[in-house]
Amino acid sequence: MLTLPSRAEIEAVGHEVYDGSIKVHSSLGPGLLESAYEGCLVQELRLRGLFVETQVEVPVTYKGVRLDVGYRIDLVVERAVIVDLKAVKQLHPIHLTPTRQRKRNLPKERGD
Repeated sequence: MLTLPSRAEIEAVGHEVYDGSIKVHSSLGPGLLESAYEGCLVQELRLRGLFVETQVEVPVTYKGVRLDVGYRIDLVVERAVIVDLKAVKQLHPIHLTPTRQRKRNLPKERGD
C-alpha cells in the first residue's frame, strides 16, 4: 500500500525543487526552451538524491473510458510534488489551469 508523505516531507521536497530551480535558472539564464530547463532541473534534483519521474502520463476518463490523450506532468518529485515548468517572463493565472486539470485526473493515491 502506498504511504502518503507528511506535509513536512512535501514542504521539504518543495523547498529542494524551488532551490534547484533557482540554481538552474541562475546558471543558464533566461531565454531557453522548457526542455533545456527540465533536463537541467532533473539533473540538479537527482544530484540532491531525489527520485524524479519525467513526462508522467495522465489519462483522461470520459464516460468511464480511459483515454490516453497526451496529457503529461513535466516532473513528479519523490512521488509527492508535481512540477509544471514554464519558460515565461511572468506567470499568469492561465498558466495554472493545465496543472490543476492534470492533478484532477491523477489516480486518487496521487491526486489527493
